Amino acid sequence: MDVIYKRCAGLDVHKQTVECAVRRAEPDGNARVEVRQFGTMTDDRLEMVEWLQAQEVTHGAMESTGVFWKPIYNILEGHFTVRLVNARPVQQVPGRKTDVRDCQWLAQLLQCGLLKGSFIPPCWQRELRDLTRERTQRVEEQTRVANRIHKVLEDGNIKLGSVASDILGVSGRDILQGLIHGEQDADRLAEKARGRLRAKIPELRRALRGYLREHHRFQLRLHLDHLRRLEELIERLNERIAELCQPHREHLERLDGIVGVDQAGAESIVAEVGVDREVFPSDGHLCSWAGIGSGHPESAGKRRSGRIPKGDRWLRRRLVLAAQAAGHAKDSFLASRFRRLAARRGRKRACVAVAHSILRIVYHVLKEGCPYQDLGGNYFDRLDPERLTRYLIRRLERLGHKVILEPAATVSSV
Repeated sequence: MDVIYKRCAGLDVHKQTVECAVRRAEPDGNARVEVRQFGTMTDDRLEMVEWLQAQEVTHGAMESTGVFWKPIYNILEGHFTVRLVNARPVQQVPGRKTDVRDCQWLAQLLQCGLLKGSFIPPCWQRELRDLTRERTQRVEEQTRVANRIHKVLEDGNIKLGSVASDILGVSGRDILQGLIHGEQDADRLAEKARGRLRAKIPELRRALRGYLREHHRFQLRLHLDHLRRLEELIERLNERIAELCQPHREHLERLDGIVGVDQAGAESIVAEVGVDREVFPSDGHLCSWAGIGSGHPESAGKRRSGRIPKGDRWLRRRLVLAAQAAGHAKDSFLASRFRRLAARRGRKRACVAVAHSILRIVYHVLKEGCPYQDLGGNYFDRLDPERLTRYLIRRLERLGHKVILEPAATVSSV
């Protein structure tokens, strides 16, 4: 095969060691391979960089092994062109499997131009990713803590969650604090309700009559302290994320204008996708990379499973949340699309389809630099009004009605 890179390296990264193979193309057409093993301490990595520079290496490749590739990539990034490759397609190519052979195999595939690198975002985007993903995990932990509080209340026969829609709202927290401090009078606890919850005070009195012991009060105090700590951490994360997103505020404002996408969603999308318009050639490439588009495998003229492929699970989760929010919007193209698909295919498939549409919108908003313009909730009705009219007439006739259509009167302008 043709040699694309004359001097390249393949790295097999582990927790304690890095196997490094340098492959050089000689003038006589043969290949010379030299393999060395390095540790993973900073001094060892710097020694590896010096050795690769002495070998006049220009390109390197390594598999994306957990998080162990990150410190290696950070050191090599400024010195060589480094490709991070997915381990699955590399292993599908036949070859013997040992650690030393792995690095040699990577170097050989790279030298022939057979390795396709993964998308590695710039440093600021990697930092933003870490923070947005951390925030997502903390928000999920909030939900788990709230479920634990529900469990403790149910164990004490306190039915606060059956009356109040949010037990961690202002009224709910006041009532929980009263329970923690030993208040047992249901009437006094019910009087702590505020706003619209006061209309449910009679119901609330019945719900707050229970058998809360000191053990339950200790658990509630523990969970509320945990919840407050999580809220403080999330607030600090929000402040830091806002600082990192400040240079890209214009992109965030455009994404925030998409139906279903809020400020936190826009920040997460920028963290995962970035703002570089040249990374993804088309919206189809972006959807395929994110794993949000359904697959279309076909063999011998038969369609196989259309299950969505693996991709960026953090981005996919945020897009599905945006799709669910868009499904509740009024007079919106995305809401209309969600309802049409949910009626035929179910809510889960509708969420994935609308999430796919949102990601395509995100691509064009970022690439073209223009704000999102909604097509309107009646977009599908405008596509073929005559067909829609015939369909509605048939439905009315099935119900036993006789339909006579008359043109609407035109109102003249004064």
